[in-house]
Amino acid sequence: MTRPLWTPSELSQTFGPPSALLEKAAGGVSIDTRTLKPADLFIAIKGETHDGHDHVARAFEAGAAAALVSHLVEAPGPQFVVDDPLRAMERLGEAARRRSGASILAITGSVGKTSAKEMARLALSAIGATHASAASFNNHWGVPLTLARLPADAAFGVFEIGMNHAGEITPLVGFVRPHVALITTVAPVHIEYLGSIEAIADAKAEIFSGVELGGAAVVNRDAPQFERLAAAARARELQLLSFGSSAGGEARLIACEPAGESSRISADIAGERIAFNLGAPGRHMAENAVGVLLAAHALGASISRCAEVLAAFGPAKGRGERFILRAPDGDFTLIDESYNANPASMRAALSLLGAAKPGPGGRRIAVIGDMLELGKDGAALHADLASELMANRVDLLFGAGPLTRALYDAAPAAMRAAHAERSDGVREPLVAAVRAGDVVMIKGSNGSRMGPLAAHLRERFELAAPGARGA
Repeated sequence: MTRPLWTPSELSQTFGPPSALLEKAAGGVSIDTRTLKPADLFIAIKGETHDGHDHVARAFEAGAAAALVSHLVEAPGPQFVVDDPLRAMERLGEAARRRSGASILAITGSVGKTSAKEMARLALSAIGATHASAASFNNHWGVPLTLARLPADAAFGVFEIGMNHAGEITPLVGFVRPHVALITTVAPVHIEYLGSIEAIADAKAEIFSGVELGGAAVVNRDAPQFERLAAAARARELQLLSFGSSAGGEARLIACEPAGESSRISADIAGERIAFNLGAPGRHMAENAVGVLLAAHALGASISRCAEVLAAFGPAKGRGERFILRAPDGDFTLIDESYNANPASMRAALSLLGAAKPGPGGRRIAVIGDMLELGKDGAALHADLASELMANRVDLLFGAGPLTRALYDAAPAAMRAAHAERSDGVREPLVAAVRAGDVVMIKGSNGSRMGPLAAHLRERFELAAPGARGA
């Protein structure tokens, strides 16, 4: 029989007695009635635009076991009254961490942390029951919510931790208390708020502050500010492990060969030479896979067993998903990289586009939206990407946003297809331009609204065949 996530007695011990008899255990924890499952504990968090207390009755209608509220509301079910539901959720997360015997991995980085988290989830699941963050639940509510959902019998826990400002990671990693912390890389993301690449590195290094005594720090040896990160890890007396393409670390990517929508990888990890398939293309994905396997090794997991299952890995929505779509004259490929963007991830995405092979008569088409939060150098950082367009043999550029105008103007005239101040302004020119054999890559920061543009392409052009999508 599966143990319930939270028994009535555990909830009462944590929050005091409920307003009515709590007859059933909580099988999950939810803050959103749209995704709430029967027997979930509903936590009524008050956000900037929505107040969870307005949805308590709906939660009970959907089968919630109980609700966590700051004041009693008119609803037919047991309610735990607390001073602040968000703080109470943190307490529940702390209780979950105290009772857990799982080996815990925490992941941060300017680029690739969600993909690395998903790789780690998959890899460690080959060893034992693994709990991991859903989607990109990496902020002040996502991390404690993920902790509150940690089953008592999990063998491994994988937590993604993000930040926009200095000081944000420290309290979050204090909840998680990982045994191993992995930093994928450091890049000028949120530099508008942090001011310098050094400040970004220091903010990422906050993840070491919560690592358990005797734990390990896994750091990308090729990342800018590696030595700064390494010094921070040593200051915490952590075991320092590094990975990358360069020699000198505990894990090295030796080769990454494209194999359709996958990659064939050769690596040396902790002295073990291995070859494995990763279900996603791109050298940046391969490097993160090597880092994840090094982190898994630091947790005591078998490198080879973890590597074997990475062939089943696939990019998350908007992070490199590939779709074969049908234009009037034949099929073309859409690479959806629309989830977010910064200079490092944009270069990686353009490299993916450059490695793609258009069909007969096809072209490489880059559809780029503004990269945000880059501060006063934003326009220059966009213009700098012109050389990447040429190096990756891009044939057509569609630009969306005022910052991307600098890139559009810096690109060769023959490459410029269309520019607009907003993403919807390039929608129809793009639809009119695509033809059989093309490879279209769409990328930009969330605020530049490139996701709806990718969705529009998928709506206008049907999948070439059922399941016609890349990994």
